[in-house]
Amino acid sequence: MIPKFLKLVEIQTKAASMIPFLLGTIYALFRFQEFKAGHFVLMLLSLLSFDMATTAINNYYDYKKAAKKHGYGYEVHNAIVQYKLNPGAVLAIIIILLAVAVGAGIALFLETGLLILLLGGLSFAVGILYSFGPIPISRMPLGEIFSGLFMGFVITFISVYIHAGEKLASLTLEGGTVLLQVQLIETVLIFLVSIPAILGIANIMLANNICDIDEDIANKRYTLPVYIGRARAARLFRALYYAAYADLVVLLFIGVSPLLLAAALLTLIPVRKNIARFTAQPTKQHTFKLSVQNFALMNLARIAVLAVSVLIAL
Repeated sequence: MIPKFLKLVEIQTKAASMIPFLLGTIYALFRFQEFKAGHFVLMLLSLLSFDMATTAINNYYDYKKAAKKHGYGYEVHNAIVQYKLNPGAVLAIIIILLAVAVGAGIALFLETGLLILLLGGLSFAVGILYSFGPIPISRMPLGEIFSGLFMGFVITFISVYIHAGEKLASLTLEGGTVLLQVQLIETVLIFLVSIPAILGIANIMLANNICDIDEDIANKRYTLPVYIGRARAARLFRALYYAAYADLVVLLFIGVSPLLLAAALLTLIPVRKNIARFTAQPTKQHTFKLSVQNFALMNLARIAVLAVSVLIAL
């Protein structure tokens, strides 16, 4: 049963939420010298549960909406079809995961403040609309933008905020007046630091849509590669990775040593090889995982660089 569950929630893709979470945590230690273990555990539980729920919703919705349930590898990469799962049981799993995510999220809000309620609620709404509704975001050419910004930047920002608190931002309600205060420079820095996460996640989505382009056309899913074509999508896929490496300059600006940055830059070698392999043969079965590997390589290198910088500063 466990392998079927892990396939349903596509556990191998959870790096897309866990890595920005870790990036924000390490950045909070590096920039603000703050770490709150209770907040860390609550966000981890809420984030992971919600990420698994949205993936299960996406698979369930694809199963229900698919006009063509045979061919294009559909029988293999949709867990409901592959394992002949009971749709009712899948719905029950989705409800349980959402309940855990909401419960942990509310507990985190009570520990931190209104800003978590606002950002968490907005993230939940986008996550649901990504896979559900009359026209899900995943079926439009906006999936890369939404997934990149919300998973790459918003998760990173929240995971910094739960530790740094008012050193970063605050949202208060007094006498019917809502007051939002944001440390603009710090927020811009977090955005810049999270660019490799934003672009790496966008490329995971883009790679997925490139692999599924024929199936998406058959099922009337009008994703970005359907609009711009496979060749242009492949060129965009390549360009986003190089933009992410240009972002290493930001780490130099905030005080990371050039020697550590040089070590992070070395990951460009395997990333370039993976880019070439994927663009030569973009398939779900053989090369899609390379986009996940590239995302992990780029961002884990940055996390490691920040972690070493924290240790040096002790």
